[in-house]
Amino acid sequence: MNEPTKYALIVAGGLGTRMGNLVPKQFLLLAGKPVLMHSIRAFRRFEAGIPVTVVLPLEHISYWRKLCTEHGFEEAHEVVAGGATRFESVQNGMRGLEGDGLVAIHDGVRPLIEPDTIKRLFEEAAIHSSAIPVLSPKDSLRWQDENGSHVIDRTFVKIIQTPQVFELNKLRQAYVQSYDRSFTDDATVWEKAGNTPYLAAGQETNIKITVVEDLRYAAGIIDSLRPLNGLPAVG
Repeated sequence: MNEPTKYALIVAGGLGTRMGNLVPKQFLLLAGKPVLMHSIRAFRRFEAGIPVTVVLPLEHISYWRKLCTEHGFEEAHEVVAGGATRFESVQNGMRGLEGDGLVAIHDGVRPLIEPDTIKRLFEEAAIHSSAIPVLSPKDSLRWQDENGSHVIDRTFVKIIQTPQVFELNKLRQAYVQSYDRSFTDDATVWEKAGNTPYLAAGQETNIKITVVEDLRYAAGIIDSLRPLNGLPAVG
């Protein structure tokens, strides 16, 4: 049996408003390179020839190309202009993917995703048609509304990550439906179209860069791994 063709679609449409920074968070430096470059490189480390499509706001594309030149970033990837919503951005990104196979849709600001995690998610999606990485919360949880608050049983709560991997033809069909405000990620689009998301084990260090503290934490993780890769620690 032939292995399915694999694709990577990296969505990087953030404006960085929560970072309090004029530079969008996907372009902020992490270990000397923009965050987005780390995300792309993770997929290249997983499989050198995987087609990578990066979806960016139209107004950010020229700046991204300038950054690639400045940092000597030569990892092959296609750049596509996004839309007004993440839903439209994913639609735009999928238009350039030909044929069938499996597609991993990843947040551009999750730079610590490990190649082994990507590999495992593709393998599980090949069996289940989808693979959504999740973690179980460690903290106690409460639901709060106008009537007060009450404890939530965390056993039934999952924290959702990316990359989310799907059978490409089925995902195309899911994205034919009209946009709904409930679409918070690709798994919700997949589910609304009548498919069942398969929940797979996530990765503890696969954080999303949202605030400055996240960037510092990610830098610490990268530095801690340098000796394992035969490189001296920074500082």
